[in-house]
Amino acid sequence: MKITREEVAHVARLAMLEISEQEIVQYTEQLNAILEYADKLKELETENVVPMAHVLPLHNVFREDEELPCLSREAALANAPAEEDGMFRVPRVIE
Repeated sequence: MKITREEVAHVARLAMLEISEQEIVQYTEQLNAILEYADKLKELETENVVPMAHVLPLHNVFREDEELPCLSREAALANAPAEEDGMFRVPRVIE
């Protein structure tokens, strides 16, 4: 498949891009070079290649949830600048 200069100009118009004639020629050549390179992949033998979702062997690295002891309310509020009714007291941000 070859991309024509008319197709490049059409896509530029659709994208509302103003490109010069020189840029149209340049982009046409570059896009065709990319497509030619991608066509080389069709020459590869892939019959016995196992499909994969990712190039790296990823696996789930999450640990199981387990309940652990936490700070008591008093310990959590020990260094708070202000406390009220067992909670952090913060300045009002809503009028």
